[in-house]
Amino acid sequence: MTPDDITRTFLDHYHRYDHQRAPESSLVPPPGDPVLFTTSGMHPLTPYLLGRPYPGGRRLANVQRCLRTTDLDEVGDSTHLTVFQMLGSWSLGDYDIVTSLRWGFELLTDGFGIPAGRLHATVFGGGNGEGPDDTARDTWTGLGVPVEALGEDNWWSNGPTGPCGPDSEIFVWTGDGPPTGTPSTDARWVEVWNHVQMRYHRHPDGRLTPLPHSSIDTGMGLERLEMVLRGDRSVFTGDGLRQWVDAVRDRWNLRGADLRVVSDHLRSAVVVLGDGVRPGNTGRGYVLRRLLRRALTVLWRDDPARTLNDLPPRVYGDTLRRFRQPVDVGSLHAMLVDEERRFRGLLRRGRPIVDRVRARGPLTERDYHWLHDTHGLPRDLVDGLLAEAS
Repeated sequence: MTPDDITRTFLDHYHRYDHQRAPESSLVPPPGDPVLFTTSGMHPLTPYLLGRPYPGGRRLANVQRCLRTTDLDEVGDSTHLTVFQMLGSWSLGDYDIVTSLRWGFELLTDGFGIPAGRLHATVFGGGNGEGPDDTARDTWTGLGVPVEALGEDNWWSNGPTGPCGPDSEIFVWTGDGPPTGTPSTDARWVEVWNHVQMRYHRHPDGRLTPLPHSSIDTGMGLERLEMVLRGDRSVFTGDGLRQWVDAVRDRWNLRGADLRVVSDHLRSAVVVLGDGVRPGNTGRGYVLRRLLRRALTVLWRDDPARTLNDLPPRVYGDTLRRFRQPVDVGSLHAMLVDEERRFRGLLRRGRPIVDRVRARGPLTERDYHWLHDTHGLPRDLVDGLLAEAS
């Protein structure tokens, strides 16, 4: 199944159960939202999970582009991405976790054809004053799916405050031969879907108070589901990433983690630019700048002559189409090349400055602050120059 097939199957399944399609939001949250980027499908729906009536009904589904800066250091393995697409469904005070899990099981087995014997679930086993989620456990047992009860790993929140509650994660066996072990003991169990019971609001002082109504929030990464359905073990073999991987490998002969980092970061930068963010020294602009500079640092490690001008425009256009962003490819490419030019200039000016400071001995926190505040050299760039010189 292609990503388009997967998305259509997902939305059609929930449409049959009277879910309306919620509009997709930008990666950039509305003014006043303290979060830099939309991190999950539920993020734009937070006010309605807290109790405000939603004008589109109480059953919703959609596909939402997301960015998680917390995963930046994980990128380079076979399953983590900075920007990804999230398939989501919601019950805003309507049906309960039993219904959500049963419909989810139906979609995975009948809709996507995953054998029930390759599924495993985890549920909240209790902790922090909350009892175990016996309802979710009994539901999975009744469906013939093995269950593992865990602690904080199965308590979901979107941050230190806000809506939260116990969740049930669904894993698919990706190993050869019959499934063995459990999700917590064998990495060949890959998580594809999470069903969260939004029951509580966590306050800044840590208190939990019940929400006006209990809601269900589910999220399933499109790229990871595609990987599982293809029988692969890397998200980078899927339709949405393969063009980047092929273009980067063919032009610059990268392999392994370097290939994955450059492919992910350039693709992610295109999506962030597509939602109107521009490179800068703070906030969202700095995240975008960091993505591009991390990719360029890897590229130039072996050959400083490499340039983003080497990439064909079609890879940008394909990504913009997949993320439903009507942006001119030519202007986007020009912004990427301009940021590359700025970074080259910064490196040229920064190397002798860092060398002079380093000659006095190991860099201190005061040195890092001075380099940043006086010369605009952020810590990760300074560390890269230090590694380059050693």
